[in-house]
Amino acid sequence: MRQALFGLLAIAAMTAMAGDVRAQSAAAFYKGKTVDLYIGYSAGGAYDIYARMISRFIGKHIPGNPTVVPKNMAGAGSLVLANWMYNIAPKDGSAIGIIGRGTGFDPLLGNQKAKFDATKFTWLGSANNEVSVCVAWHTSGITKFEELLTRELVVGGTGAAADTDQFPKIVNGVLGTKFKVVTGYPGGNEVGLAMERGEVHGRCGWSWSSVKTTHKKWYDEKRFHILVQLALNKHPDLPHLPLIIDLAKSDEQKRILELIFARQVMGRPFLAPPGLPKERADVLRKAFMDTMRDKEFLAAAEKAQMEVTPVPGEEVDRLVKTLHATPPDVTKKAISILAR
Repeated sequence: MRQALFGLLAIAAMTAMAGDVRAQSAAAFYKGKTVDLYIGYSAGGAYDIYARMISRFIGKHIPGNPTVVPKNMAGAGSLVLANWMYNIAPKDGSAIGIIGRGTGFDPLLGNQKAKFDATKFTWLGSANNEVSVCVAWHTSGITKFEELLTRELVVGGTGAAADTDQFPKIVNGVLGTKFKVVTGYPGGNEVGLAMERGEVHGRCGWSWSSVKTTHKKWYDEKRFHILVQLALNKHPDLPHLPLIIDLAKSDEQKRILELIFARQVMGRPFLAPPGLPKERADVLRKAFMDTMRDKEFLAAAEKAQMEVTPVPGEEVDRLVKTLHATPPDVTKKAISILAR
């Protein structure tokens, strides 16, 4: 009887403590704290570069000015991190992260390993509205998109959930190209090394901002050929190169391509777990956008050749919910293509 009473009192005390923590003002909660910024990819790639740059500045825009520490949690094209953020990470605002722009749509597209509901994440915002490209290494012999209709191009991938895997599969299934995906690389940096070593001969789903940030020299030296742009609109830097949406030959093809490539709007998506206290969610969203306008951050980003075209968390949240309301027939067709 006494043990049961003590147990009930302990539970009540812990519940009260949790309530007190959630009720704290943001400034009181974050003062003297460390916020962990988790990165769903390995070190050296564009997601890692964006996250580490933002971690240097965002703390001063959060009330209480916590220290923000970047940490890599690579795996399955950032699916490991997405699952962890949803199911395990503390839901008090002390853990935030960046995942692949397509990872949030894995449950929608039939990935059984995705254990989350993306419409419930606390989306903080995106560092840019992205355009990706497919490229062929200069030794591949492929220089134009049309050649992919008759010739195989082996491209590197980082996991079934990643753009590097999904984008070439969708283009194959919709337009009849012959990409062959070799997957399992920890991140984009390793795919780049694989191209140099001749293990693969291209990459499809490579952010143009990442090309400029990490491999501008390769582009200038013509070490690869850009075959097509993957987005809803062309990038101003690449007006002469074909856009994937323009290559659709039917309404169905266009709708499938739009379902997949609309995610480009959330090119570098930052998020927190679901269920955050509203004040802390609002504070983190504001801190993210304040960082995107921070003159010191923008100067550092420009020096690093990082493209910054921010999208607020509220807009990312609306996009995720809109895409999750895609008509079932379009979704089923996309799922059947990705399963091949």
